[in-house]
Amino acid sequence: DGYLRITGRKKDLLVLANGKKVAPAPIELKMAESLFIQQIVLLGDKQKAVSALVVPHIERVKEWAKENKIEAENDAVLLQQSAVQQLFRKEIDGQSEALADFEKIRKIALLDEAFSVEKGEMTPTLKIKRNVIAEKYGSLVLE
Repeated sequence: DGYLRITGRKKDLLVLANGKKVAPAPIELKMAESLFIQQIVLLGDKQKAVSALVVPHIERVKEWAKENKIEAENDAVLLQQSAVQQLFRKEIDGQSEALADFEKIRKIALLDEAFSVEKGEMTPTLKIKRNVIAEKYGSLVLE
């Protein structure tokens, strides 16, 4: 219709190895609609595909695990359970139906601690510092 729509910060734009450009902000907002996802950060700059670091709503995951008779000694162990991993794969795939193939999240890593200003992962205005997070946690999802 001749209108310009801004979907995120230019500096956050992910450029995949094949040259495709992915704006992570609208995808992250869509994924955060899941009841199980508290925070999500997409990574993938210079990579073959988009990956995600996910901070779950741990209390909701614990309730789901209890209903499904899944036990774990702590949160970190719970998040490594294959059933929990499958739950997040299903949640993310369900939110990804409208995305282009190159925008779909291929790899997921679940983190047991939220991103915070104190750890230097967010600005005082609560914007994600993508480069800091990629440096800290990128080895979990990046090739």
